[in-house]
This record gives sequence, structure tokens and C-alpha cells, in this order.
Amino acid sequence: MTETKKPLRSQAWFGRQDKMGFYYRSFLKNSGTPQDAFDGRPVIGICNTWSELTPCNGHFRDLAKHVREGVLEAGGYPLEFPVSSLGEVTMRPTAMLYRNLASMDVEEAIRAHPLDGVVLLMGCDKTTPALVMGAASADLPTIGVSGGPQLRGVYRGQIIGSGTNIISMSEQLRAGEITLEEFHEAEAGMNRSSGHCMTMGTASTMASLVEALGLGLPENAAIPAADARRNHLARMAGRRIVEMVHEDLILSKILVREAFENAIRTLGAIGGSTNAVVHLLAIARRVGIELTLADFDRLGQGVHCLVDLMPSGRFLMEDFYYAGGLPVVLRTLGEQGLLHRQAPTVNGKTLWENVQAAQCWNREVITEWSAPFKPEAGMAILRGNLAPDGAVIKPSAAMPELMQHTGRAVVFESIEDLHARKDDDTLDIDPSCIMVLKNCGPKGYPGMAEVGNMPIPKKLLKQGVRDMIRISDARMSGTAYGTVVLHVAPEAAAGGPLALVRNGDMITLDVPARSLHLHVEAAELAARRAAWVPPPAHAGRGYVKLYTDHVLQADQGADLDFLVGRSGSPVPRDNH
Repeated sequence: MTETKKPLRSQAWFGRQDKMGFYYRSFLKNSGTPQDAFDGRPVIGICNTWSELTPCNGHFRDLAKHVREGVLEAGGYPLEFPVSSLGEVTMRPTAMLYRNLASMDVEEAIRAHPLDGVVLLMGCDKTTPALVMGAASADLPTIGVSGGPQLRGVYRGQIIGSGTNIISMSEQLRAGEITLEEFHEAEAGMNRSSGHCMTMGTASTMASLVEALGLGLPENAAIPAADARRNHLARMAGRRIVEMVHEDLILSKILVREAFENAIRTLGAIGGSTNAVVHLLAIARRVGIELTLADFDRLGQGVHCLVDLMPSGRFLMEDFYYAGGLPVVLRTLGEQGLLHRQAPTVNGKTLWENVQAAQCWNREVITEWSAPFKPEAGMAILRGNLAPDGAVIKPSAAMPELMQHTGRAVVFESIEDLHARKDDDTLDIDPSCIMVLKNCGPKGYPGMAEVGNMPIPKKLLKQGVRDMIRISDARMSGTAYGTVVLHVAPEAAAGGPLALVRNGDMITLDVPARSLHLHVEAAELAARRAAWVPPPAHAGRGYVKLYTDHVLQADQGADLDFLVGRSGSPVPRDNH
């Protein structure tokens, strides 16, 4: 057995020959564990987000078995443990409300138990950032294993993508272009295997960024969940985490500044989800790196979108994997001088060593740098008197003709107001207007729900309108598309300028100039502010109160203020 660089943390539990050593070992022996399992083997926690309420992660019991096999083969002692699982498709009001709570669960579970290293099993949107945030604050040797995307959706011979075609087909249903029976038929063919959304939504984006950060093994991003190679990757992660414990390769040695810069450029190159901006900001702050929105704009400049995937394009994650996957994208960035080649990764090699031999097998799916799918497609960060602390737009998902536009505001004070009036034939709106939604940010919703891509009013749908400018303090699904300005900070519920917008105000969006401007005089805004009344509290007790009292704004990652930073994994106080 390889010697470790420092004593194993787990030996503070299992290595003692006294009453408490007897206590710790004896209860674990009820599963048949032999004595030599406690004699200096690295104890590896398998952090599992399996839940029947999280369909994307429904295959994780099997995935955990393959991690376990790898740990045993490498001489480790695997112990699987559950943490809070965040199912994007089932949780209300929004899974994002509970991302920080789940991160606390992960952090404290790691710290409280006799673990020397951790493998994180994550798939559905918020499970990835929650697990990485918690593990980063605990700072043990850690590998991320994503669950993998579903196989392609198929409807009447056509490829359909989760989320993206849900949005488009629901709009078709509202416009009377398809029947309810056709809608249900598409449902049955969309999610036809285990795994998370197979579009480049938030789940696929975060799986890609786990790989780009160096936190996952090569090819982690795109292997389909139903492909045996996903199980092989899990097994190899189990083997590797044991070696990482011996090398004392803790998470903070992987999540360095250069890793985050690589991730930001990767985000642009894959046409990834805007949600990744909030998640990367939060993860970076957990390891003491002051990542800002300005970094996303600066590093995204000149980055082309190379991947023709829904929601921005045509293909799906299965196609991406067969074309060569994320290593091809990373190699292309490296060849353009847009990658920190020496960034460390969990397999002990540099990022460049992992990807320099990557080959593309389908240039329709992954384009050449010289002929990109969409040029200059990094996230654009907007500022102005409507968003003093920033807002986000995804150019690759927007209509080019709307990137510079001035329009009349049509204001919705809440999500309930939007739903009540959006299909009213008397709504005073036309395609040139700008829809504005308030009170859907971190404090306002609460939890900053994915409602920023507001449905187009029915009367405009019937006219053939499929996109218009929409502005809010909310997020949108990574599977969504459109000219949608998100994450406006400060949010309306915190008294940001968004709270002061009224029907009829003129707003200018100028993406090339990175500007979002409300055409209202300062004196008038001051008068409106004096009359503004904060919305009532969402709760007087429990987690929702804790969240709304302590959540930071979107430009700071929407983490809880007291969770920023890390305290590592010192052995907790003795309890004998």
C-alpha cells in the first residue's frame, strides 16, 4: 500500500485502541467489514445525490457501485452517504432556493465523518454546484463524477431536446399549432433513458465545467448516462481518489485561479448556460478566489461558440460525445492561447496533457476555430443605471437584430402578475416592446427562479413572434433561448433600480456597448425610490427566513454570506 504524505484523517476515529475506537469500528463491522479495513486504508466517501424525486440522478445507485469497485481495487475503504438531492423538475418554488442548503449538508457531512477523500456523484442542475461548493469549503481530496446526459429525444423521426423543445412545443400548443395529443406524444419520446438533460443546459454545462476546472476525469462531460463508458469513468475515479489521498491532492490545489479562467472561456466555447455564471462565482468564493462579473466579460471576449448544440443549435450531448467531446473544445482553446495549459487536474496531469491529442470526428457538431458555429459568443455582462452591479445575456441564444434595441417597457410586478396578464388580449404590447419582470431575484422569489425567459404573449405568438427582449432579476433554464437579460443586480426586492421601472419607460439594450439603460431622469427615479415599499417577507421562520436574511446578490454568486470561504476538515472534537 502506498504511503501517504501525512497521517490519514480517518485514523483519528479508527486508529485508536480505546473505548471510542471500539465504538467506531464495532458498529461498522455489522456489515461484515474486517479488521484490516481500519488499519490505515484511506476511507473514501461516496457522496450520492440519488433520489426518486431527482429523475436525472435516478441511476446513481448503480454508478456508486462502480466507484466502490474502483476504491476497493486501489486499496481504499469506500463508504457511501446520502446528501440532499435537488430535483430541478420537481422542486418548488425552485431548486436554486436549496442549493446553499445542500452545500451545507455536503460540507458538514464531510467534516463530521471519518473521511480522507470524497467522490461527488452529481447530475441534475443544482446538485453539481451544491456538491462542489460544500466540498470546496471542506477541502479534502475530491473528484467529481457527473451522471451523464440522456440519449437523444426522438419525436416522429425528429431529434428533440429536453427543455429546449419543451419550451418551443409548449409555445406551439399555446399558439394552436399542435394538438394536446401531439404534445403528450412528444413527452413520451423526449426523456427516454437515464441521465440529465441532453441539451447544453445547466446540467451539461456544469458537467463540462467540472472537467474544465480539472475536478473531473477527461471525458466526464459528455459520455451518455446509458453508455458503459460512464460506468468505466466512475470506476477509474474510485481508483484515482485513493491515489489522491496518498498524494494529499486536496481540492484547493485544483481549484486555482487559472482553473476558473479556463472554465469561463470553456463556458463561452460550448454556448453554456447563464446559470454557470452564478455557480462559478459561488464556488470561487468558497476557495477564496475573488471572481467577478468583469472576469466573465474580459475572459469571454474573443471566444467563439464552437459547439452546435441545443438550445443555441441543432445537436445534443450524445452527438457531442461521439464527435470528440469537451477535450476537442479544450484543445482548440489551448491552440488559440486561450487556455492555461499548466492548470492541474485530479488525474495528476495538467489540463493540456489531458487534451493535446484530442481529435474531432464530426465538424458539424464541433466546428473549427476558423469557421465557428457562432463567433464572439462569450457571456456578455451589461451595466448601466438599470443594472449598476451587472446583468447577464447569452449572445449565442439571442436574436442578432435585437442586440441593439430601444423599446417601451411592459412591466410585470411579480410572476403571478405575469401569468395573470400575459395572454390577455387587451395587454398593451407589440413586438418592439421590452418585457420587464420584477421581484424574481434571490430575495424576491425567493431563490431566483428560472422564469426570466418569460412566455411570449399569446396574441404575439399568433402573429408569428418567437423572440423579444425580456429583462428580469431572475435566471432562466440553461435549455432556454431568446434575447433575455438576466440576473439584474441589485434585484428589485433589494431596492435595485429594476424596482422603479414603470409601464411606458423607454429602455435601451446595447450588447456591443455592454449597456442597459433606463431613460428616466435621476430626479424622477429619486422620487420613485422615496415612494417604493419593499415587498413583504416570504417567511418568518425556517430555512426560507435564513436564506432571505443572508443571501447575497447574483453578482456575488447568490451564496449565503456566512458560507463564503472554507474552514477545511479538521477532526471534530472528541466525543468520549
